Amino acid sequence: MDKEVKNASELKNPTFWIALKNSIRGIKLVIKSERNIKIQLVFAILVTILGFMFRISFVEWAVLVVTIFFVLVTEVLNTAVEKTVDMITDKYDECARNVKDMSAGAVLFSAICSIIVGIIIFLPKILVYIY
Repeated sequence: MDKEVKNASELKNPTFWIALKNSIRGIKLVIKSERNIKIQLVFAILVTILGFMFRISFVEWAVLVVTIFFVLVTEVLNTAVEKTVDMITDKYDECARNVKDMSAGAVLFSAICSIIVGIIIFLPKILVYIY
């Protein structure tokens, strides 16, 4: 059973290395439990391979990396929001549903952004390759 926490300072990580370890644990938990982040990681790997194949520029790499992490961060935050809402209530609640839907909407925005960035970076290169 979990140890009872007496005050908020007990929840803080005492060192940078423990904080880093806990952050990595959180990422592993999301990857293990969430289907969508697995799909997003597959797409991240695919566009990274495309980046090498098409020899994209330094600026394109920078935009691509930021976009990839933008999607992954929003997915992790969405998962955290969903788990928090589930922890607060196990009954159907319209407000809880709205919070979850808004959080999922943030992921959708980031995914749409990533598609637009992918089109801007890769479509001209694909068209040159085809024609």
